[in-house]
Amino acid sequence: MELKFVDFVEGAQSARGVAVVIDVFRAFTTACYCVQAGAKEIIAVGDSERALDYRHQLPNIVLLGERFGKCLPGFDFGNSPSVIEKENLEGKTIIHTTHAGTQGLVNAVEAAQVLTGAFVNARATADYIVSRRPEQVTLVRMGLNANTPSDEDWLYADYLAALLRGESVSDDAVEAELRRSPFAARFFDSAQPWSPEADFDCCLNFNKFNFVLQADRINDDACKLSVLPHME
Repeated sequence: MELKFVDFVEGAQSARGVAVVIDVFRAFTTACYCVQAGAKEIIAVGDSERALDYRHQLPNIVLLGERFGKCLPGFDFGNSPSVIEKENLEGKTIIHTTHAGTQGLVNAVEAAQVLTGAFVNARATADYIVSRRPEQVTLVRMGLNANTPSDEDWLYADYLAALLRGESVSDDAVEAELRRSPFAARFFDSAQPWSPEADFDCCLNFNKFNFVLQADRINDDACKLSVLPHME
């Protein structure tokens, strides 16, 4: 299995084989919590205006969207997993657009398969990939605002790569490093209430979920996220 590390939208566009699009803070953590909350389906959208249009196209829509971490106007929620954790989304279709993560999904057009990357389902994702025995896995680190390397996505890429190689990992060490990271400082800053401390805890709830999220293209700006079962 060849592992390739790439970054941002350009990296997503170059991804081949099984692509894991990584957005730990917070897109793909939030997506997993949407599944836990009972969402019927999740549609990841690149453009925020197109995401809003779904309000008039489908029933039982819940709009999740952020740019620069803040909830978008006209959306029901921002991108907070700790908020979603408390919601009942049974029967709802989630329309999800974010500054980084969903941009990676819709741009990974050359990959044979596209999965999401977050610590909350990392082992399930690794187990699934190993079971498929792909020739190439591309780890797409989306970073902050899809243009700046960020500790959480780079650490996740290393963490997943270690799992794929059968190496040991330390959840405690990763959490300690991220707790000190400037990229996590927003979660401990009362002046940024759109990034609550509870979100940090949700994002670092290692391997809480035993499922994989796969992105299947709907059109050039949207993907449907489907749950794949954990591989025992």
